[in-house]
Amino acid sequence: MKILIVEDDPVSNALLSAILAPFGSCDVVMDGISGLTGFVSALLQKRPYDLICLDIMLPGLDGQGALKQIRQWEQKNNIGGLDGAKIIMITALSDSANILQAFRSQCEGYIVKPIRKSNVLGQLKSLGLIPGSAVETK
Repeated sequence: MKILIVEDDPVSNALLSAILAPFGSCDVVMDGISGLTGFVSALLQKRPYDLICLDIMLPGLDGQGALKQIRQWEQKNNIGGLDGAKIIMITALSDSANILQAFRSQCEGYIVKPIRKSNVLGQLKSLGLIPGSAVETK
């Protein structure tokens, strides 16, 4: 699995990388513009990301804006439904407005910090990215 982590906090980056590394290769960027650029570059190279973990509060382009633009790029390239990247918002924002906005913009999951391994693995399992047995053994 090819994974993009878009997170400006170094501790969260390290934790997500450690949790996700057993399941694929992780690229890490620190802002929304770099996340969008990395996504587009991978898409144009025909090596798209399977999973994107996206913070909302990012410098430059925030996670909500990045999510919308990622989905627009997919739409322009006739990528939809199960063929698109699975996007999990991982953020400190737990208010209903941000949660609703993220799901309306077509994220597949939403995890409120602090990051817990069980929550991340549970989301991966529910999205069909890892088998259920991986959650029990990891």
